[in-house]
Parts: sequence; C-alpha cells; structure tokens
Amino acid sequence: MLFKPDTKDDEQRAVPRKPGLVARLLKRMVSLAITLVILGGLGYAGWYAFQQKQGAGGRRAGLRPDLAVPVLAATPRLQDVPVYLDGVGSVKALNTVTVRSQVDGKLIAVHFVEGQDVQKGDVLGEIDPVIYQAQYDQAVAKKAQDEALLANQKLDLARYQQLAASNAGSKQQADTQKAVVAQQEALVRADQAAIDNAAATLGYTRIVAPISGRTGLRQVDQGNIIHASDTTGLALLTQLQPIAVWFSLPQQQIVRVNAAAAKGTLAVDVFGNDGITVVDTGKLTGIDNQVDPTTGTLKLKAELPNANYQLWPGQFVNVRLKVETLSQVIVVPTSAVQRGPAGTFSYVIGEDDVVTAKPVTVTQQNEHDAVIASGLTTSDRVVTTGFANLADGSKVVVGKDGQAPTADLAPRKRSRNPDGRRGGQGEGQSREGRKDGEGKREWQGKTGEHRGRRERGDGDQKGQTGPAPAPPAVSEQSDGTAKSPP
Repeated sequence: MLFKPDTKDDEQRAVPRKPGLVARLLKRMVSLAITLVILGGLGYAGWYAFQQKQGAGGRRAGLRPDLAVPVLAATPRLQDVPVYLDGVGSVKALNTVTVRSQVDGKLIAVHFVEGQDVQKGDVLGEIDPVIYQAQYDQAVAKKAQDEALLANQKLDLARYQQLAASNAGSKQQADTQKAVVAQQEALVRADQAAIDNAAATLGYTRIVAPISGRTGLRQVDQGNIIHASDTTGLALLTQLQPIAVWFSLPQQQIVRVNAAAAKGTLAVDVFGNDGITVVDTGKLTGIDNQVDPTTGTLKLKAELPNANYQLWPGQFVNVRLKVETLSQVIVVPTSAVQRGPAGTFSYVIGEDDVVTAKPVTVTQQNEHDAVIASGLTTSDRVVTTGFANLADGSKVVVGKDGQAPTADLAPRKRSRNPDGRRGGQGEGQSREGRKDGEGKREWQGKTGEHRGRRERGDGDQKGQTGPAPAPPAVSEQSDGTAKSPP
C-alpha cells in the first residue's frame, strides 16, 4: 500500500527561522564597536601626525627671533683683476725632424743614445764612405788632368798670337787656339763642380743633427743598409726648449682675442695635472686663419720656455689666455654672492647689525673672488658665511675669521628625548646600549628557539627516514633468565 508524503512538514523544515531579538542586538553592537574602533584609530593617527608636524615646526623654529645669527663678514676691496679665457690644448714640439740618410749605404756607426739631448751639427751616425771617397778622388784627378791640358793650350795660344802679330802665322789659327783654351777652362770649372758634388756626397755619409733637441728611439740598428728613400729614418728629433702648446677657444671669443693681440703680446699660462698650479708661462705666437667648422672653435699657438721639461709633447693641458686687466674694480669673496629667483644678491650688514639683501651685478667670478659692477661699495660689509638661518632683516653677530666653522669628518649621531628635544651624546649612548641589550636578548631567544626547532626537526626526520632504531637492551634477572621489556 502506497502512502502520500506529507508536504506540509517539508515546507516547514525548508523555511529558515528568524533570528531572535537578542541576536540582532548583539550583531548591531558588534558592528558599532568595530566602527568606533576604526574611527578612533584614524582619529588617533591624525592627531599623532599633527603633533609630529607641530613638533617639527617648533624645532625648525627653535631659533628664537630675538637671538642674533652668527655670521662671518668681509669688506669689498678695490684691486686690479686680470681677465682670462680658458681653453684645453695639447703640447707639441716646437720643431720635429725625422733624421734620414741622404745617401745609400751601410750604417757602420751610431753616435747617440736614445733620449739624448744633442746640439745642431752633432754626428748621429756614419755610413760606409768608401765608394763616395773613390768618386771624390776621381773627380779631383779629372780636374788635375784638365788643368794640365789647359796649361799646354795656353802656351800654344801665346805662340800663335806672336806669329800672327809678326805676320809669320795665320791669324785664324790664333783665334781657333783661343777658343780651345776657353773650352778647356770651362771643362776645368766643370771638374771643380764635380769635385764639390763628390765632396758633398761624401759628407752625407756623416748623418748630423739638423736642430738642437732630444732624440727618440732608434729606428735602425748598426750594420743595416739604409737608403735615402726610407720613411722611418734613423731617429726622430724633437725640440723641447722652447716648446709649443696648441689650444682652442670658442669662436665667440675671436673678436676679443684679436683686439687684445693688436695691443701687444698676450701671456699664456699652462696648468699642471691638478688644474690649479701654473707650471709654465709663455706668450701667444699664432692665431689660425679659420674656424674649425666641426667644433666651432679657433686654434691658437703659444710658445713656452719649458726650462725644467715640465711639459712633454702629446700631453693634454689646461690653458688660460690673459686678454685684459680690469683696473681698480670692486672685488668680494665669491661666497658673498647669492642667487635667488630675481638674480644675484648679497647680504649687506647695516646699522645695529641688521642685514639687508641688495641686488648686485657680477662682471666675472672664479672660485675665490667675484667682480661687482654695481650694488656694493667699499664701505659696505657683506656676509660670507652663515646663510642657512639668515633672512632679509635678520639681526646678526659678526665673528672673526678664526671662528669659521669647520666640516666634521663624519656626521654626528643625534637622538631624541621622549619630549621631542634632541638628547646629548651620553643619553644617545645609553639608549643605544639599551637597544643593543634588548636586541641581543631577543636574538638569543630567537636563536635558542630556532635551535630547538631544528633539533626537533632533525629527530623527526631521523624517525621517519633514518635507519630502524636499535632494539632495547635486554636485562638479565638475578636467576640468569632474560627479561624482555614490557
């Protein structure tokens, strides 16, 4: 017999029960508490940030307005200031000569040491002169032969002239003999020219220095055959005293340099490797006739004495060219010139030691001094040090040059007290000691915990993957029978 299921019971089970009043109140209270906690945390964070900002502003404003700012000051002075144009150049030998042989032959001797200073006319090498000596002797013998023939022809000419004068001989024969004598005289002069040529060729077997200078590395060793057509030559000879420096200036300075050169010789200073020390001073000797289109610069040449060989060919150097001298201009230390949104200015100390910012016009300046065209007088006092806490209208106290602050070797550690003020060095050290002690204890605790975990882990690993543990030891009873463990 089939029974029909009761659908009403199923519908009642499917309908969820509504939560009670107490449950709803609890849920709302929890939500309200969470909201209050979040709002309270946000409010505390905002208040803490505001307090920190106020504290930082108070510390920045820790300089009391009624206290004077310590500064150092200087007085503008009048002096002559040279005007320089800076450039970069390279050192080159004033003269460079490749010493070559003018004849072919065997190099039988070398009379110089590599790097030796030689004078003009010193013999640097010798070529075997045997062949050229024979040619010279042959030319001399040829001239002697022609001179003897000339002497005989002159005697014949005298006889023919006497016979022609007495009508005993032909006048034509006398004239012919006169022409023969002239030809022979010309031949003798040609022999003399041949002798001179042979003598010059023989002299070329001695290779001499064409200029005074220093020899380079030898290119040919003794015993080799050298030729006049060799490009390397025997050695390279360079003149180092005086020496030349080629440098470049921007094309915008062409007019200024030409105007200064027209007034007289311009001085040129060359700096050493440190870029500060002047190692040599010379004069400007040449200006190129065109601007390099690839760089937009003009090449100039200077000559320097190089007395101590402080300059060497191929060396790169910094150069400055003196173009003029500013006479009796106002000069202040470069640190006294400050730059702001409106341009350059200086703090001038007035009455009651109150500073005023005055705009100034700077003509030129370097790392030490600045030339002031307008804005200052020699009776003013300008601030040179202490700008960090300085403003227009601030009261200052002027220190001495011996009180200038010196830079610390390393930054000093600063600590803060709980009330926001900076603590001293002793407090900072004590706080550091406490921090170090806490850190050490924490580290030791962590190390011990980590060691215990590692040991436990090792034991578990051995129990799982290691060899089977050994069976427990069997103890014997007093009667001799073995007793197994429970």
